[in-house]
Amino acid sequence: MTISRRETLGLMATAGVAAALPKRAEAAAPHPLTLWYEQPAAEWTQALPVGNGRLGAMVFGGVARERLQLNEGTLWGGGPHDPVNPGARAALPKLREMIFAGRFAEAEAFANANVMAKPLRQMPYQGLGDLFLDFPGLGEPADYRRALDLDAAVATTRFTANGVLHERKVLASVPDRLIAVRLKAGRSGAIDVDLSFTSPHKSASARADGHELVLTGTNTAAQGIPPALRFTARARVQAKGGTVTATGDRLTVRGARELVILLAMATSFRRFDDVSGDPDALTTATLDAADKRPFARIAADATAEHRRLFRRVTLDLGTSPAAALSTDQRVRADNLAADPSLATLYFQYGRYLLISCSRPGGQAATLQGLWNDSLNPPWGSKYTVNINTEMNYWPAEAANLPECVEPLVDLIRGIAERGAHTAQAMYGARGWVCHHNTDLWRGTAPIDGAKYGLWPTGGAWLCTHLWIRWEYGCDRDFLAAAYPLMAGAARFFLDTLQRDPETGYLVTNPSLSPENGHGHGSSLCAGPTMDMAILRDLFDQTSEAAAILGRDAEFVAEMRAARARLAPFKIGAEGQLQEWQQDWDAGADDIHHRHVSHLYALYPSHQIAPDTTPDLAAAARRSLEIRGDRATGWATAWRANLWARLRDGDHAHSILAFLLGPERTYPNLFDAHPPFQIDGNFGGAAAVIEMLLQSRGDTIDLFPALPRAWSDGSITGLRARGGWQVDLAWRAGRLTQATFRADLPGTRTVLAHGRLTEITLAKGQRRTLTASSFEKGQA
Repeated sequence: MTISRRETLGLMATAGVAAALPKRAEAAAPHPLTLWYEQPAAEWTQALPVGNGRLGAMVFGGVARERLQLNEGTLWGGGPHDPVNPGARAALPKLREMIFAGRFAEAEAFANANVMAKPLRQMPYQGLGDLFLDFPGLGEPADYRRALDLDAAVATTRFTANGVLHERKVLASVPDRLIAVRLKAGRSGAIDVDLSFTSPHKSASARADGHELVLTGTNTAAQGIPPALRFTARARVQAKGGTVTATGDRLTVRGARELVILLAMATSFRRFDDVSGDPDALTTATLDAADKRPFARIAADATAEHRRLFRRVTLDLGTSPAAALSTDQRVRADNLAADPSLATLYFQYGRYLLISCSRPGGQAATLQGLWNDSLNPPWGSKYTVNINTEMNYWPAEAANLPECVEPLVDLIRGIAERGAHTAQAMYGARGWVCHHNTDLWRGTAPIDGAKYGLWPTGGAWLCTHLWIRWEYGCDRDFLAAAYPLMAGAARFFLDTLQRDPETGYLVTNPSLSPENGHGHGSSLCAGPTMDMAILRDLFDQTSEAAAILGRDAEFVAEMRAARARLAPFKIGAEGQLQEWQQDWDAGADDIHHRHVSHLYALYPSHQIAPDTTPDLAAAARRSLEIRGDRATGWATAWRANLWARLRDGDHAHSILAFLLGPERTYPNLFDAHPPFQIDGNFGGAAAVIEMLLQSRGDTIDLFPALPRAWSDGSITGLRARGGWQVDLAWRAGRLTQATFRADLPGTRTVLAHGRLTEITLAKGQRRTLTASSFEKGQA
């Protein structure tokens, strides 16, 4: 019998892998929350990310040449512009008539000619450039290791060359607003290095001056929109010993025993309609403020700020000998059942990435978070709001990172402002609208083509995140600030919903079920299931917000009346939840389509659940069975969450195992769509939580989908709706202890293994339950 490499690695992970490991790797096993490798990164998806929410770097860990690929979160292509097609408003009545008449292919061609944005595509997120460190005369390395410590938020490279130990550390600091690099050698005078900048922007140029290396330039035009941004990257070196020489466009350091590089970056972006900032002054001020602070202090403060968020949640799913393998080997082994701590690492890596790329004051996480090395990355690395942007924030509240949601809230504010113009100019409607993408300039018109972009519900879906923020934190001031955004989105649909001439229900038209063709010559349709579900949430949540705030009784009545007339869910001939108003699923262009848009109501919404709507839950299950488990990275993550909501932990775990295997995860644990999209990382982290804890209203459900592979474990610091935190421990698949801490007072119904109990806590109070508490039905 022939045993494959995958099977061999799986056997090693379950029995005797430690004996097969190199002695050095076995003896030097790092902290469990560390990504580590025995060779430098040969490709971008092997490099290690650091970020402070505004500045990002990918660290390659090279020996003779180290590369730091750099990003600044506001460096995008083009500039402010109005993309609304001036002919769209006049064309809409005819387009709606075509769709209601079933002339779908004709409608799509008409929409492409008369309705879509100009330009047709939005602006891309763009890489800034690279800082290269070249080390002349450095011999072949020995004992090489590079690592990313998720707890400390530091990337480290260590090796021995020419008999000298070298250590290089890279971190991104929130307090000091910079990226810091420290080079150390085990022998005085052993550091010789040349520093240089490169950039893909043709306008960019570098100059060396004293102890500084400065890169300046402008962003790049895109889709006919001229560049509007200036950018600066400024590196300042602090050498202990040796000499620093500025020559043309590079700095030369010779004979140092230690070198610190402080790196600041900025653009002239201030707001989507203001590009008057001074990046030269900003970067100079940043470095002047940090210049007299030693690296140790910068690093300590950066790590302390990171840990303030990161250490709120701990997870232990058990370990195995496979945990001693390097991270790339663990991914290649493709055996999550034999390596439970890889799921722990992946979950905490998702939290690390969100902390690193989405911080107050910065931009929201893009399709690639903060990290991108291209001027024209896949899908522009924009904000795709028909799933991907929302997925980026699925784990944020429950994983105890509410601060990381603030950039998303800022994004919604910006697109609401720009979307009000789109709503009026394109639809003649009140309120605001955003279609399936937006960018730094907060474009909201439909882009890319009618079959993808003529979907009006992106802004409405984003508004549900405002409500989720309220549910977890119950901050009345936040709700008062968010309510106008929610109300504006609702008003748009009150003005634009159309009466279906066949059924009399209110539906969206034009729309589509992202991004799936229904088999009748187009994707365009009226009232897809996803739209109806999103609008039920929007109207319900906005109505409840108004009631909490004591506002707008007439408006609430209007929303509730419209909500009652929305087209209902339907179950099709194959027992599936229909994706469209008609039973078109079996004849759709792709029955295994990556999007599962019609299942929004199951997850992330709570409109469908096994305990409250069993028939619809069964139909959703049937839809998932037809769709299949394997899809692109982010779509695989969505499926894992959906199966967790169906309380099938083993099925959810099998999908998570595929997500963490080599087909959908790169060596640096970035999600592989492919190519890289960060939403799969965040969706995977959310799925881990969904398997262990779900909350809905005043109910907290413990272990709703606990897989057999995680028979023993613990987790601390999870958040449930209503301002409560939850710690869990379990053995042999059964609860041993659950501790609840109330940041806000209240009563909760707690479910564990099919048994209920009720807990009432005052603000700040804590209570611990054991399995017997549930068996006896008391707390």
